[in-house]
Amino acid sequence: MIVVSDTTPLITLMKAEKLYVLHSLFGEVLIPEAVFSEVTDNESFKEEADIIRNSEYIRVVKVNDGSQVSFLQRATGLDLGESEAIIYADEIKADLLLMDEAAGRRVAQNMKIPITGSTGILIRAFQSGIITEEEADDAFNRIRKANRHISEKLMSKALDMIHGK
Repeated sequence: MIVVSDTTPLITLMKAEKLYVLHSLFGEVLIPEAVFSEVTDNESFKEEADIIRNSEYIRVVKVNDGSQVSFLQRATGLDLGESEAIIYADEIKADLLLMDEAAGRRVAQNMKIPITGSTGILIRAFQSGIITEEEADDAFNRIRKANRHISEKLMSKALDMIHGK
């Protein structure tokens, strides 16, 4: 399975201490250079930057057509990382794009790129037996404490699915 990720699912999963589920679910995850830069150049994410730099299953890739990235940014207002992730996923016909931001998700959906976000990844990890119900609860609690931008409604819905409600 070919999987491309934007920045926020990586940060969110690291804050939840569940980044490893990406390797368990997908093997390798591809991140465009701008996504790598967003994680590694940001002083707020020093620990996360080291994790990404040292990961054996996250591979940094280069987008082939920078003009498409620039056009997408100007047309949609998306940031560079989101734009590169969407364009790269489209270029290589990725099986899945990992993205949390609503605006980027809408663009990807309009381009018919299959997407999921941090919440969907944790649900898949639970359904695949990679994490337990308790580990899922802990992950969502850590996401809450880290003030990640996932709505309480979405997290509650995910936890209801995990708890069989």
